[in-house]
Amino acid sequence: MRQMAAPSGRPPRPGPAVKGRSKADGGERPMPITRPRSYAAIDLGTNNCRLLIARPQNGELVVIDAFSRIVRLGEGLHGSGRISDAAMDRTVAALSICADKLRRRHVSLSRAVATEACRRATNGEELAERVRRETGIVLDIISAAEEARLAVLGCHNLMEPGEGPALIFDIGGGSTELMHVDVSDHDVKIHDWISVPWGVVSLTEHAPLPEDSLAGRQAAYAHMREVTRTAFAAFAGRAERFAGQKLRLLGTSGTVTTLASVFLDLPRYDRRAVDGLVVPSDAMRDISRRLADASIADRAEIACIGRERADLVVAGCAILESIIDLWPAVRVGVADRGIREGILRTLAMQGRDIPVTRREYRK
Repeated sequence: MRQMAAPSGRPPRPGPAVKGRSKADGGERPMPITRPRSYAAIDLGTNNCRLLIARPQNGELVVIDAFSRIVRLGEGLHGSGRISDAAMDRTVAALSICADKLRRRHVSLSRAVATEACRRATNGEELAERVRRETGIVLDIISAAEEARLAVLGCHNLMEPGEGPALIFDIGGGSTELMHVDVSDHDVKIHDWISVPWGVVSLTEHAPLPEDSLAGRQAAYAHMREVTRTAFAAFAGRAERFAGQKLRLLGTSGTVTTLASVFLDLPRYDRRAVDGLVVPSDAMRDISRRLADASIADRAEIACIGRERADLVVAGCAILESIIDLWPAVRVGVADRGIREGILRTLAMQGRDIPVTRREYRK
């Protein structure tokens, strides 16, 4: 459907005066032009900077603009504890593009959040101040609890229907969140959750994959699995009470969308094909282990992975396998939505434009 050009915001020019008519005579007055309300959400993660702009239409939020760029904000953070100057430069450049889009789209309400990299870095507030000074965007460095809440709000309507215990997970660049949730109709309640400081960037820097031997890559992958298994141990212990039940599992992250693309053998990434897909857990494990065995050059040749993700995807695979270990659902739901959509929904509620959250699970 074609989008109509946005109104200029200027009032219409008055027509020629009609002799003998006045306001009291009931002459037509120029009608002011009102611009539809629009909302924006920015998610600055450890690896990516993402923007969504949406406006309400027929009880739903319709995306009218988007932007995504890999900025690698957390590059080197695991060792130094600081965000590097180069990472700051990349991030400010990306957020400058976001700021320009906010102005051009006449955004009514917006929120920009930063997650694990800024939480952990000793100079996270320094980055936030530079972003405010150079772009006008106010970054909110949110807690892990708020990150989990927004992720759940953004994707819970893709949870597989059923009565069994449900888990939503978000594998990020610097952290991973697990949320045991209760999804009923359009509402969601978080019963239990955990955030661990291992994401695709932090785990890759902690246990880099050697390129010279298959045995070395397999050993590094086993170490990644052990690190994440240990990190999830407390949550896994609490999850044991669900043994034998029909579990439901939904993931929101670049890891699950990338593996879903590999599962579908897509020539290029297609959100419409991936968002809402359900993949057998065994297939996810098989893909994960094949990618862990492959060299970085071979991974880079796979469509939808490429050079930008080839070095990080294996860490995501290790985290995903550890999640399936503790929550052995038969299938894994895939969501190409999360924090940004959660922010948009919250803003829409503040603006009295509360969208209908339809269940969109696909068989």
